[in-house]
Amino acid sequence: MLAASSRRFQTLAVSGPDELVFGRAPMPVRCGLGLEIGAGRVYPEVNFTLPPIAISEATWDEVVAHYSEIAGGVIRRASALAVPGLALEFEHLPAMTERPQWGAEITRLLRSRLEELHESSGIPCALRVTPVDLRDQGKPPWLRSGPAAERVFESMAACLDAGADILSIESVGGKEVHDQALLYGDLRGIVLALAVLAPRDMQWLWTEMAALCARRGHAVPGGDSACGFANTAMQLAHQRMLPEVLAAVVRAMSAARSLVAFECGAVGPSKDCAYEGPVLKAIAGCPISMEGKSATCAHFSPVGNIAAAMCDLWSNEAVQNIRLLSGSAPEAYTELLAYDCRLMNTAAERGGALTLRDWLTASDEWSSPQAAVLSPEAAVRIAQAILASAEDPYRRIVAAGRAAVDIIAGGLRDGRLSLSPQEQKWLARLERELERLPADAEELIVETEAEYGHLYDRASYGIEAPS
Repeated sequence: MLAASSRRFQTLAVSGPDELVFGRAPMPVRCGLGLEIGAGRVYPEVNFTLPPIAISEATWDEVVAHYSEIAGGVIRRASALAVPGLALEFEHLPAMTERPQWGAEITRLLRSRLEELHESSGIPCALRVTPVDLRDQGKPPWLRSGPAAERVFESMAACLDAGADILSIESVGGKEVHDQALLYGDLRGIVLALAVLAPRDMQWLWTEMAALCARRGHAVPGGDSACGFANTAMQLAHQRMLPEVLAAVVRAMSAARSLVAFECGAVGPSKDCAYEGPVLKAIAGCPISMEGKSATCAHFSPVGNIAAAMCDLWSNEAVQNIRLLSGSAPEAYTELLAYDCRLMNTAAERGGALTLRDWLTASDEWSSPQAAVLSPEAAVRIAQAILASAEDPYRRIVAAGRAAVDIIAGGLRDGRLSLSPQEQKWLARLERELERLPADAEELIVETEAEYGHLYDRASYGIEAPS
């Protein structure tokens, strides 16, 4: 087990785009009950949640029954299809982190079902547990102390003791600024959140999480997700509430943010909703979980196929435990994922992995600027830009944004990408604003104090109060 560490990535983990392919990662991760991720095969990672139900003492037995039914259906389908390996992700609902014993109880239940599967069939498997980051409850949020932070860590420890194999989180540091900046399309506020606040919080949080996993001895620190940042942008763009090019630039910048977890001890697999995963794989060599067309039960996206091009786990986001004609929805999505993984693994076994990867990429790449920044070539370009910017998170994230603009502009110039006049205006605006950003984080903090300073607690980010 790796102890908490401070790593600095100075060179790419891959020699070029051709080494970014599904099922293979330069640094495979072995965890759980014999599951080795990134060593040549893609495995389904099934994610599930409850149907609409209030979670309380009065309904808790019903909640547990739902998770028992979910586990039974998923394992039954995985066994029937003879999957070569299986990962489950238990994403807490808020009440399950608020009351750590509840999250631990479900963790213990799911882990016991995986043990039964492994013992009866030999199928390697692992359980990822993702507590809710409750630390944004106050205004401004207190991230490093207080009851909310204490409950998050208590929940993590309880779930690790209950059998979690992979620990992840969708951290919220910087989100209090990012939400407002995103709604106004204010790039300076977005950069303040992603490049100044979030990395400082993640460095503190993931150092603690990696140390927690090391003390427990059996679990790996998986990875974070910019879900609350880049996926929010993606969904707002889908609803035409902000430009797609802005969502694409936020996605690229979020990769440098999520990289901080790996600098502080995370080893992967990254989170499925971290669409920035290909850039992380290029830099850290970590296996990545991804979702795309398989996640339509939870949300729509413009990256349904390209998201699978470089995955090591293939996930469905979160599907409610409801009945379909075939069976339960989690059981049905297990089959969907299993067949997708079977296709990718067959392609790899017969020497066609790069061909299938390229088809998955080409089918989406130039249909949207958000897809254009997720191709193997784009992932390497963004990764190179990040590493060329020394070790300063601020400069790295700005460089990632500039690389994304260059990729999109290049596709527009050569006719591969079509953008509306309004989107083209936004692209030009983003290019100008990225060039006009201050040289360092400290200057940006001062420049944005009047507009955003009241939204965040400086002590939570280790930032000194203004003199």
